[in-house]
Amino acid sequence: MTASANWNEGGLKLTGGQLFEPGKGLISNPGLLVRNGRIEAVGEQAQAAESAATLDAAGQVIAPGFIDLCCNLREPGNGQKGNIASETRAAAHGGFTTVCASPETSPVNDSGAVTNLILDSVASRGVVRVLPIGAITRGLDGDMLSDMAGLKAAGCVAVGNGSRGVRNARILRRCMAYAQTFGLTVMFSPENTALAADGYAHDGQVTTRLGLLGIPEVAETAAVMEMLLLAEETGVRLHLSQLSCARSVEMLAQARDRGVKVTADVAMHQLVFTESALAGFDSRFHVRPPLRGEADRQALVAGVRDGVIDAIVSQHQPHDSAAKQAPLPATEPGLSSIESVLSLGLELVQNHELELPDLLRALTAGPAAVLGREVALTAGAAADLCLFDPDGHWQPSAATLLSAGRHAPVLERALPGEVKLTLVAGRTAWQAPGTPL
Repeated sequence: MTASANWNEGGLKLTGGQLFEPGKGLISNPGLLVRNGRIEAVGEQAQAAESAATLDAAGQVIAPGFIDLCCNLREPGNGQKGNIASETRAAAHGGFTTVCASPETSPVNDSGAVTNLILDSVASRGVVRVLPIGAITRGLDGDMLSDMAGLKAAGCVAVGNGSRGVRNARILRRCMAYAQTFGLTVMFSPENTALAADGYAHDGQVTTRLGLLGIPEVAETAAVMEMLLLAEETGVRLHLSQLSCARSVEMLAQARDRGVKVTADVAMHQLVFTESALAGFDSRFHVRPPLRGEADRQALVAGVRDGVIDAIVSQHQPHDSAAKQAPLPATEPGLSSIESVLSLGLELVQNHELELPDLLRALTAGPAAVLGREVALTAGAAADLCLFDPDGHWQPSAATLLSAGRHAPVLERALPGEVKLTLVAGRTAWQAPGTPL
């Protein structure tokens, strides 16, 4: 991974501010020293140590680097939509130090050769950690199973079908059983393709008023129930990606009570926006799954707050301008969102819908656990850190966004929470202008 600066030799000391420790919450920072790619010391030992640079973090929060379970890097593929260099810089700007790369690339990541191509590109041009997700079926066509053993050996941390469906329940069952034999987690965005049909918005009041083709909630909930039952039978580790319905959260909680090995995430835009965002035919909010009603939004927020939903993801999908400038039905779904996830989450905190520790847990320890990993700000841990000012502000615009996609969910408006510094293995992946180092 490339980076603008590193502190491997002289060390970087962070003083003041608050630390977010998963399991403990926010605590006063007793001093934290980064050296040789790791956290060398915390507390009195860090305070007493000499370092090449010291940063006063007063008024700021030091958290483990955020982990995104669903990010489209657009490489290999259509370079005008983005690439590994541009989208990992955008991730670092948003405070993310690890992103899971969607298998929806061109060619599809359904073989070890494509996985190796991605990892080689990351090594030369990426600035954050990239964990590939392999395609569970060849070409993501939902029919023939991929070489899961080869994908795992090449470095894929899970397998899934991105935003696409699987042809039928028989193939889905085979996918789960095959993945279980290799100890792979399967990540599915639940949607019954027959029920979703040609819809592109929530089947509710807005679609009725505007004459849009709707996707009913049962298109998701029917798929959730099917996947939960099949996961229960096969014993596979199931991860439900980008839930959008209140009923899905309820079924998820019930399945866990039965002992099903299932985790789940939700995209940040599902926690903040509803179907009303489409009222002005704003193509930015053409997303899949679609934005639902207010009751669904509140249930999703409650799912994060209660820990039923493990992680918040960006579901970052950068597009070129042409993809979003056609009439709404002809536009491509997806938001350029990874740079605004923290800020939108802080708006939920300001509105008293989430507590800050709940938000940070869903961006750090929650997704790490889905991947079978741990994060901590303790001596010996990898120095993957995000330093942000919760009271600071920034304004997304063509000038401030680093992603090749300029269709952010909120533009030309001041957003709370400015990421000051993102470190990946002790190297500077992002440093805000004016941050004194």
